[in-house]
Amino acid sequence: MAEACDGGQVLNETDALGDMVGTVATARAIEPAASSTAGASHSHEIACLNCGTALVGSHCHDCGQTAHVHKTLGAFFHDLLHGVFHFEGKIWRTLPMLVIRPGKLTREYIDGRRASYVSPIALFLFCVFLLFTTFNSLGSNVVNTNMNVSLDQTIEKERAEIADLEIARKEFADDPAKVAATDAALAKSRANIDAMEKLKASGLKVSNVESEGFQTSSDIAWINDAVNKAKANPGLALYKVQTYSYKLSWALIPISVPFLWLLFPFHRRFGFYDHTVFVTYSLCFMTLLAILLAVGGQFNVPGVAVAGLVAPPLHMYRQLRGTYGLTRLGGLWRTALLSMFAFTALMLFAVLILVEAGI
Repeated sequence: MAEACDGGQVLNETDALGDMVGTVATARAIEPAASSTAGASHSHEIACLNCGTALVGSHCHDCGQTAHVHKTLGAFFHDLLHGVFHFEGKIWRTLPMLVIRPGKLTREYIDGRRASYVSPIALFLFCVFLLFTTFNSLGSNVVNTNMNVSLDQTIEKERAEIADLEIARKEFADDPAKVAATDAALAKSRANIDAMEKLKASGLKVSNVESEGFQTSSDIAWINDAVNKAKANPGLALYKVQTYSYKLSWALIPISVPFLWLLFPFHRRFGFYDHTVFVTYSLCFMTLLAILLAVGGQFNVPGVAVAGLVAPPLHMYRQLRGTYGLTRLGGLWRTALLSMFAFTALMLFAVLILVEAGI
């Protein structure tokens, strides 16, 4: 059931996050002493309350717990937000650096100066969550579909096909090969119905669209097959793509890292760890940019298309130069190659989604 709710519950999660943020603000207003270092709002100990080690400084040097344990409503909800999203002050230092000086941010994290910044993987997971929350909030306006067939009608067609297959299975009872093929078709139809029922329950504003006139001419048979399945039921295909894109978003990192390595094949100073940090922070920026472009397109903000074309290569250039200490010329030709590599990585990711989704 958790899988069924991946798409539909994000709106509720967003509302819950908003409620928690409001609760934190209220708690701070009610108990302003929560941030103070004096009074009864926190404990004063000479030994760690967690492991009993004698305290030297503001944190236990053995287990890492803070010396003073805040006991306020505001502190409780801050811990809740921190546990869910690493919601802390350092994100406001990380985001400006990610946008304005991505190379410095990447290099400092690689070199070990990390206390002031959100880790790349934590920021990436948060950005991906924010992206899919935004897309689901905007609903069908992002997809821009032309609905003409209800999901209920498609489900009924699948059920009718199951009935025909069950009749055919009885006729093929003496042929094991045909029985096996019919059973596979039945399983697939039932899986489609289950997915469409989940799509209905999720509340996503997608449905079937008019696909007449849309043709494919690929020499690769499975691509034609995937497109034909999507034409037959675009709503179901979209639901599967959204679900698996969210689940497999992490795969963009290992897919992209080898391409970045190709830009520095003979540089022993830069290893796969450096490239992984670079790729993860870069994907964070591109995810945030996709959110801004989606929202800007929704509200017809001028210049959105231009920003979508200019911002990615410009950000890559600045991040490459700052992270690897490149000259202008070195940054330019590597940016050109990296742009092509990024497109290739996205295509590989799309293939992975299609395969996993069974489209």
